[in-house]
Amino acid sequence: MLYERTTWRADMIRCTLCKDALCSAACSKLDPAGFLRSIWFDNEKVAAARLPEENPCLGCDAPCEAACVRARQVPIRALMLRLYDEVKPELEVPLPRDEGLLTTDLCGVPLENPFLLSSSVVASTYDMCARAFEAGWAGACFKTICSFDIHEASPRFSAITGDNGAIIGFKNIEQLSDHSVAENMDIFRQLKKNYPTKFILASIMGQNETEWEELSRLCEENGADAIELNFSCPNMMDDGLGSDIGQVPELVERFTAAARRGTKIPILAKLTPNVAAMSPAAEAAKRGGADGIAAINTIKSIMGVNPHTYVSAPPVHGMSAVGGYSGNAVKPIALRFIAELAQNRKLAGMHLSAMGGVETWLDALEFILLGAGSIQVTTAVMQYGYRIIDDLKAGLAYYLAEKGFSRVGEARGLALDSVSDTTEVLERDTAIFPKFHRERCIGCGRCVISCADGGHQAIRLDENRRPLLNGQKCVGCHLCVLVCPQKAIKSSRKRIKR
Repeated sequence: MLYERTTWRADMIRCTLCKDALCSAACSKLDPAGFLRSIWFDNEKVAAARLPEENPCLGCDAPCEAACVRARQVPIRALMLRLYDEVKPELEVPLPRDEGLLTTDLCGVPLENPFLLSSSVVASTYDMCARAFEAGWAGACFKTICSFDIHEASPRFSAITGDNGAIIGFKNIEQLSDHSVAENMDIFRQLKKNYPTKFILASIMGQNETEWEELSRLCEENGADAIELNFSCPNMMDDGLGSDIGQVPELVERFTAAARRGTKIPILAKLTPNVAAMSPAAEAAKRGGADGIAAINTIKSIMGVNPHTYVSAPPVHGMSAVGGYSGNAVKPIALRFIAELAQNRKLAGMHLSAMGGVETWLDALEFILLGAGSIQVTTAVMQYGYRIIDDLKAGLAYYLAEKGFSRVGEARGLALDSVSDTTEVLERDTAIFPKFHRERCIGCGRCVISCADGGHQAIRLDENRRPLLNGQKCVGCHLCVLVCPQKAIKSSRKRIKR
C-alpha cells in the first residue's frame, strides 16, 4: 500500500535552493541541500531511499540551519527527521541500480532518458548544451535557427510568482537564435563530436519553402538527429511566421513537405496552442511528411499592467507586446492538447514530444501517461538550472520500479481511456465525502470559510476548533480538500447515494 506524501514545498517555503548551499557545507554527514531539492521537486521517496541507515540528525544541533543564508528560517533538521521517521519506513522498493528503466527513443533514435531541453535560451550555445549533457539531459532542442536578422528587446521576461517568489507563470517576448546559420552548424558539429550519444533536435524556421528545405538539409549534414519545425513561436508573427503558420493547416502541410524534401531524418512539427483544436494542424503535418508532433509552445498573453505607467510587463521604453506564456501554470492546457493528439487515430504512430509546465518528474509522468514519448523543458531550467535533471530522472525511475515497469514506454498512454472531451460520461449519483485528519488539523477554519462562501455550508468548527461535517448538506465537491493549508483533509472511501 502506497503512503501519502508527508513533506511539501510549504514545509520549506523559506528555502532558496541555493547554489553551493551553505547548509551542505556545514554538514559533515549529509547533503541537506540535495534532500531539500528532492522535497521541492516532489521526490521525497528518492530522498528517503538515499538516507544512510544510521540517522546523523539525532542529537544534532543543526549547524546546517545556522549556516543557511536565511539563518534558522528553514527547518532542515525537522524535515530530515520526517524523511527518516515517516517516509523511509514506508518505502516498498529499493532505488533502481541504474537508469536503464528510462531508456527510450524518439522516432527510432535512442534516448538515454525522455528528458530534453526545449528550444529556447537554455539551449542556445555550445557551452550551455554541453553543461546540460554533462548534467544528465538526454539531448537538446537547439534554439530556433533562421536566416533572418534577430535583434532582441530588453527587458524580455516577466513572471507571476508564488508566496515564496517561485515562478508560477512566465512570459517572454524573446525571438529566435541570434547566431548565424553557419555559427549554429558549427555548434552542431562540435556537440555531435564531443557528445555522440546525446540527441540533437534542430529547431528551424524559414520564410519560404526554399529556406525550410535548405535549413533542414544543413541541419542533417551537420549532425542533427531530428528536425523540429517551429510553426508556433508567438513572438515571430510578422509576414506569416511562427504561430501564424501553425494556425493554418495548409501552410503547415506545405512547409512540412518542403522540410521533408531537404532531409531523411525524423521531423517533428511544433504546433501552437493558440487554436481551439490542434488536430487539424497535426494531421496536416503528417500529410506533409512529419514523423511526430511537439506541443505545446507558449500561449499568447499579456502579463499584468502597471497601475502607474499603464504599461504591461515587460516594459520596453514605455511599450510592451503580446508574448508567450509558459511555466507550471500552463500544464493543464498542455496536457489537454497532448491527450487530444494521442487520442486522434489519424495520428497513430506519430511521436509526441510534450512540453508546457514541466518542473518535476510527476509533471513529466502525467504527459507520458497521456501519450507523450519524450519531454521537453525550458521555464523550470531557467528558474532552477540544469540540476533539476537529477530529480527528474531519479523520481521517474523510482516510480517505474515501484510500479514494476521494465521501461518508461510501458507507461505511455495508460491514462487516455479515462479522459473524455465531454462531462456527460461522468457518474453523478454518488458523493464522496471529505475526511478530516485530526492529527494534522490546526483549527484554522479555512475549510469553514470556503465551504460557507464558495460551497454548500456543510462544515462548522466545534468548541475545540475542529471541523465537523454536515452530511445532509455536503455534496462532495472537495473545495475544502484543496484550500486546507495543512493537507489535513482527504477524500474518504465512503460513497453516499444522492
